[in-house]
Amino acid sequence: MGCACADISPEIINRKNKNRLTEVDFAIKVQKLYLSLNFDFIPTMKKIVIAITGASGSIYAKRLMHQLHQFEGVEVGVVYSKNAPDVWRHELGEEIHSDFPVYDRGDYRAPFASGSAKYEHMVIIPCSMGTLGRIAHGISDDLTSRAADVILKERRQLICVIRDTPLNLIHIENMRKVTQAGGIILPAAPSFYSLPQTIEEVVDTVTHRVLDLIGLDPKTFRWG
Repeated sequence: MGCACADISPEIINRKNKNRLTEVDFAIKVQKLYLSLNFDFIPTMKKIVIAITGASGSIYAKRLMHQLHQFEGVEVGVVYSKNAPDVWRHELGEEIHSDFPVYDRGDYRAPFASGSAKYEHMVIIPCSMGTLGRIAHGISDDLTSRAADVILKERRQLICVIRDTPLNLIHIENMRKVTQAGGIILPAAPSFYSLPQTIEEVVDTVTHRVLDLIGLDPKTFRWG
């Protein structure tokens, strides 16, 4: 029984070899063209809004801003509510402050008041129930609620760190609405399996979860 390849004419074999060489030549030319191009890659910054309201839990905002300073390639804008400075002063015994740029609550010219500024993440920490309610119903009456509305409409990440307890049905319904709109409700509920020894370590079990959601690695305790 003869070999099937004996039936293939030399012309067909030559044609296949020629096509194979043409494909190799084309691949080489594409590679040379790619290497000759001068790509000017601009590293993108992770742009984050931090909003601090008058809810109890100022220490969560203070610790989160402190931890954000440890990361490179992060651009942060901060806004305070009207009552945030009073609560901060009462709970922490100091004036509210931030090393990041701070924008007035009525400053609608702040960059994150528009989706075109491309802020990717917003963390409201702590998030009062009043602020949550305004966001849930689309009321943009200050920079915080306006920025949250922008983040949601642009399909970006909104994290609301609520602390109030207990909750009534209105609170729960507002959390449902914000969640359905794409937001994340992150209760300021510390965990204890890392065996925290100080108030700061307890607080960090919450702020580290925030950093995880943003996509930053806080080098924290991991279960297992």
